[in-house]
Amino acid sequence: MRKTIIASALIAASVLSTLAHAADAAPAPEHTFTSNVTLASEYIYRGIGQTNRKPAIQGGFDYAHSSGVYLGTWASNVSWLTDGNSTVSNSIEMDFYGGFKNTVGDFGYDVGLLQYFYPGSGYGNNPNTLEGYVAGSWTFLTLKYSHSFSDLFGWVGSKNSGYLDLTANYELVPTVNLVAHVGRQKVNGSSAEGASYTDYKLGVTKDFSGTVLGLSYINTTASSAWYTNPLGKDLGKDRIQFSITRTF
Repeated sequence: MRKTIIASALIAASVLSTLAHAADAAPAPEHTFTSNVTLASEYIYRGIGQTNRKPAIQGGFDYAHSSGVYLGTWASNVSWLTDGNSTVSNSIEMDFYGGFKNTVGDFGYDVGLLQYFYPGSGYGNNPNTLEGYVAGSWTFLTLKYSHSFSDLFGWVGSKNSGYLDLTANYELVPTVNLVAHVGRQKVNGSSAEGASYTDYKLGVTKDFSGTVLGLSYINTTASSAWYTNPLGKDLGKDRIQFSITRTF
């Protein structure tokens, strides 16, 4: 009886081990759908405030195929087009993007298109912007270049402007990451001479099982002459940003 019990235990352990290895070897799903929602103290894009120092609610949906192809959409409230301009009707930014990305060992690459869309009326030059981007990554570092195929967010004659950024996302301890970023926005066109700038970010994130809290310090070299809105707010001035993001 003792030998039988021991033999049965060994067989059970072997079966469990086989099942565990089979689970580990299970292929990644062919189709993946995710969504996210964020509450932020301010919507800040490339170092420039988009909501006049006021909170933002943001969210998006993403689809990814196992081949590396992906599509997504994202939206946020904005106020920069209407601040001090009663002729403009707009309160939201909607982004639509798609591309292809993959990884080879510690290296990754990503190439795609991104359309910024601002539904509304009363605009001067159209703020809707189409950019293409290419990025390369290695472990915790990502270098990305974005190129505008249209005028950049309504700057007249700014087609072919570019943004280059380097971001580090380094895990200090499990679930806690240090985020450091530097970017350079080049705005083309004689009508926007002096509008180019560099932005910086240093922050930390903490992941609570899919809910991520973020705290960042953001600053830029943006000229106040170009980036002070009609309400008197310097949108490129240094500030602290808080955020909470939930991914589903």
